[in-house]
Amino acid sequence: MKQIPYGRQSISEEDIAAVVSVLKSDFLTQGPAVPAFEAALCAYTGAAHALAVNSATSALHIACLALGVGPGDTVWTTPNTFLATANSARYCGASVDFVDIDPVSHNLCAQALATRLAAAQRSNTLPKVVIPVHFAGQPADMAAIHELSKQYGFGVIEDASHAIGGSYRGEPVGRGSYSDVTVFSFHPVKLITTAEGGAALTQNADLAAKMALFRSHGMTRDPALLQDQSQGPWYYEQHALGFNYRLTDMQAALGVSQMRRLDEWVARRHEIADRYDAALANLPVITPRRVPGSRSALHLYVINLVEGATPGRRKVFESMRAQGIGVNVHYIPVHLQPDFRQFGRGKGDYPVAEHYYETAISLPMYASLGNDDQDHVIACLRRALT
Repeated sequence: MKQIPYGRQSISEEDIAAVVSVLKSDFLTQGPAVPAFEAALCAYTGAAHALAVNSATSALHIACLALGVGPGDTVWTTPNTFLATANSARYCGASVDFVDIDPVSHNLCAQALATRLAAAQRSNTLPKVVIPVHFAGQPADMAAIHELSKQYGFGVIEDASHAIGGSYRGEPVGRGSYSDVTVFSFHPVKLITTAEGGAALTQNADLAAKMALFRSHGMTRDPALLQDQSQGPWYYEQHALGFNYRLTDMQAALGVSQMRRLDEWVARRHEIADRYDAALANLPVITPRRVPGSRSALHLYVINLVEGATPGRRKVFESMRAQGIGVNVHYIPVHLQPDFRQFGRGKGDYPVAEHYYETAISLPMYASLGNDDQDHVIACLRRALT
């Protein structure tokens, strides 16, 4: 039986050669490939600084730390995201709360955020940081969120784990015109991959310096920063409690090579989405909307079953899996997870996100998905729905 996953990496001979060249070099971990990858990210997005790390989770963590998140603080994010977005605040000792999603984009709703902020100001419970997520590659309403951040004084981290290669108001996601830090993921199912990996991008030199410190044990060798200037060239100092979140040169070399095909892959994802849109138009499903004024990176293609449709989501899901189609569900609302109940949230608190989740199914979406395989996915979905 043909097996088609919901997402997968695309590795070329050029990618393999790039990694092999590092294996033959003097540097496997911290050599020239890491800064080359960071420079490529900056050149593509227009960000002034990029910090490559071993995962997007690590990037979110050091971004929160750099913005001063700690015990007694609260970070707000969307319930429609992977666990790591919310966990990054908890790693800092902060608590987490959520803002419901927009029913069209499935991103954090700026209008709901404004309402929550007004109430939080009255009760003196404003968030330290808000983390909007560009779900499925569709940029959130960052201009509105940015205006609210200026009004209420919170930091903004864009979780763009799904969105490298996308754009918002004519600018590449990652430029940071509407946020303090933008985070990318390079997991194998994402737009480009470094096997595992992530990056934090910013226009702010001070935030970049703090994130660089937290990335590598809180340690510095920079002569300008050393408190003891009497030591020799071997000397280093720990200035903060940091972590070993570094990316290797092997991974970075793969990332540099993959970046060369990013635009081509995003364009192909749009072709695939167009074919899905046309083929599914007469089925009892709601196809994802691409919001005007931005360009989705289309990391995911999520359909929602029409309310009341039979068979239900579980039967459709199981039928697709039985036919060899690796559908998935993105995401179980974070506030419904057992470990998050300690923050006083539960079922019914974010009804739009919960309603979205009940009918969502992610269909296969990756740049190397051929038309024949996509047609097979569509045929399997037709069978599953009947």
